Amino acid sequence: MTADPKLAQLAEDFSEDMSLRQFFDHISPDGDSPWDRAESAGILDLGGENIARGQSDAQAVMDSWMNSSGHRANILNCSFKRLGVGTHFGTGGPWWTQDFGY
Repeated sequence: MTADPKLAQLAEDFSEDMSLRQFFDHISPDGDSPWDRAESAGILDLGGENIARGQSDAQAVMDSWMNSSGHRANILNCSFKRLGVGTHFGTGGPWWTQDFGY
């Protein structure tokens, strides 16, 4: 797995958007999916996305993701070669996003 700055920016932007607009979902209030957002950012090979809300630190959010079968599957998917992580700390959060690319 390689850190990817474009995926990191995508993840950071989405974490911030969830915070600012006070929602928690893979689909934005505008109806955009993770793949829609990625394409708008010029990323054409998004593989998956994990989101979380409220965990106080990175260890807590990773524990949460690893205890969820769908999130765990994304993390352990050997087809994913690149990763971007974004966090936004604010009231009602923090919000966490992982975006995976092929």
